[in-house]
Amino acid sequence: MWKCSVCNFIFEGEDAPEKCPKCGAPKEKFSRLEEAAEQKIVGARETNHLLMTSIDLLDELEAIGERGVEINLDPGCLGYFTKLKEQAKLLKQNSLAEIEVHVKKDKWG
Repeated sequence: MWKCSVCNFIFEGEDAPEKCPKCGAPKEKFSRLEEAAEQKIVGARETNHLLMTSIDLLDELEAIGERGVEINLDPGCLGYFTKLKEQAKLLKQNSLAEIEVHVKKDKWG
């Protein structure tokens, strides 16, 4: 992996590109990443993918909770779907906050 010192674009390949695909900086602005840095990026990409996937699933659970509340079949169901909706929303907010931390710490990859 190669990192552009101008825009932080990560390029994967045997050699750095002739120019940065993102900002157009010349090849000389790229530096080869060490193995530890590459592993950090791979881990960050996978973790961020998992967080984004969980957000999508939590959106679905929140919608299920909302629909269950609308139906309001009985007090037990209402309580369950209310809690489902609230917990899904809370977990989604936690996931978004974790992604924001990754972005600020340059762990977006």
